[in-house]
Amino acid sequence: MIIQTLIVDDEAPARRELRTLLDDHPRFAICGEAADAWAAGELVASRRPALVFLDIELPGLGGISWFKSLPGPRPHVIFTTAYSEFAVHAFELDALDYLVKPIHPARLEAALQRFIRTQTAAGGNGAPVSAGLEEPLAIDSRVFVREGERCWYVPVSRIRLLEAAGNYTRLLFDEDRPLLLSSLTALERRLPPEIFIRANRSQIINLRFIETIGEWFSGSIKVVLKGGGEVEFSRRQAQLFRERMSL
Repeated sequence: MIIQTLIVDDEAPARRELRTLLDDHPRFAICGEAADAWAAGELVASRRPALVFLDIELPGLGGISWFKSLPGPRPHVIFTTAYSEFAVHAFELDALDYLVKPIHPARLEAALQRFIRTQTAAGGNGAPVSAGLEEPLAIDSRVFVREGERCWYVPVSRIRLLEAAGNYTRLLFDEDRPLLLSSLTALERRLPPEIFIRANRSQIINLRFIETIGEWFSGSIKVVLKGGGEVEFSRRQAQLFRERMSL
């Protein structure tokens, strides 16, 4: 199935770069390009694209405001911009992804695969669904985190510790500790195993944040993490840790 795709960006070099990247994905056929919200609206109405690559910083009416103004059902959208601080607003609109320029081919590939999974889950009818909830994360991935009114767009590599809190999980990064509505086991399945390891039944740590390691009781070990926190490994996990980290 050919997927009609629209590119909306006020910078011609950016449109050209994205068009070149999409050449490697012939399933996504570019049905039009627009440099402003007015032209984009005309193309959405006439071409009815299934997917829009949308620059956030359009002249006049910005990309986010324009997308909000579209009558339903709206196409799926992947936002593009040179600035990551707009990510929270983008994901509040159920964006499939958020690509920071210059766009890396691997990140584009991941975004397009997310669209395909979304279409498959929706039976191919283009209905929006929650996408990527079970998708494995890479070391260079970012995750959208929300707790109450606060939101973050966090690089996975900056997460130093995850702690079980009943059926929820507390995420520790920088100075923040939001509580997620997901179990530790569910999150563990998504975390990149190259840098994360379970320490015990209730904690998973980022190996890159280990500052010191000390022997503890009954063959266990205790580690101190950069940025704060001490974590005791269970005996079984301590043995797995030694096997994994030894020469």
